[in-house]
Amino acid sequence: MNNAQGPAARQAAMAERVLADGTATAAELAEHFGVSLMTIHRDLDELERQGIVRKFRGGVTAQPSGVFESNVQYRLKTMRAEKAAVADRALKLIEPGMAILLDDSTSTLEIARGLRLGEITPLTVVTNFLEAINLLSDQRGIHLMALGGDYDPLHSSFLGVSCVEAIEQLRVDVCFTSTSAVRGGYAYHQEQHIVSVKRAMLDAAARNILLIDHTKLARAALHRVVPLSRFDLLLVDDGASAEALRDLDEHKVTYEVCARPGPGAPTMTT
Repeated sequence: MNNAQGPAARQAAMAERVLADGTATAAELAEHFGVSLMTIHRDLDELERQGIVRKFRGGVTAQPSGVFESNVQYRLKTMRAEKAAVADRALKLIEPGMAILLDDSTSTLEIARGLRLGEITPLTVVTNFLEAINLLSDQRGIHLMALGGDYDPLHSSFLGVSCVEAIEQLRVDVCFTSTSAVRGGYAYHQEQHIVSVKRAMLDAAARNILLIDHTKLARAALHRVVPLSRFDLLLVDDGASAEALRDLDEHKVTYEVCARPGPGAPTMTT
């Protein structure tokens, strides 16, 4: 690869490569991107500052931290077909007149993209996700309620005690949420301050739907959120392995497998 791309594009590509490979040495990255070791170390310093990668002692290797998968700019780019498949099924569960709650996951953002088509109105949408707020703010027929709180740029959402208190004043028909990992009958998330908001959202809804792409199954994350029994339905794409689905069966989880669009199928745009 030549060095025609600018620093920001190179750093983004570097982060993707490190995530895919797990680790990378500075020398490997320098050769791959066609730049000097000094430039690579500057790039890694910047990615570490953003919380996207972690440098090892000596600065010769890099590894994605748990924060990487929390970074909204990364999440917006990954597993789009899988997220669209589960969101398409979720949209069929929404009826005109409902009040729904969307968390700050990019899986539920695909639901917001679908709502922009204007086929399910009138509708009340409550969310703490700035990306979803921006998508739906000009939609006729949608009563949009933005949850306040402390703005977190890493997640592009509003969090904290004031967000939880705002949720506790509400009662919605359905909450759509996602999480970092599903394993052994529980949903997990990597970050503790996200857990309290998700729990409050689940408590505020008459029905709870969990949306995940298949990479979340049989994975580990640091904090237990809730038992999967708290969800009325789990939606996952058809990339899920038979072993992962057996684990859901063993824990008596109600789930549906959602087919991803085939090659050449139209994708949802806004």
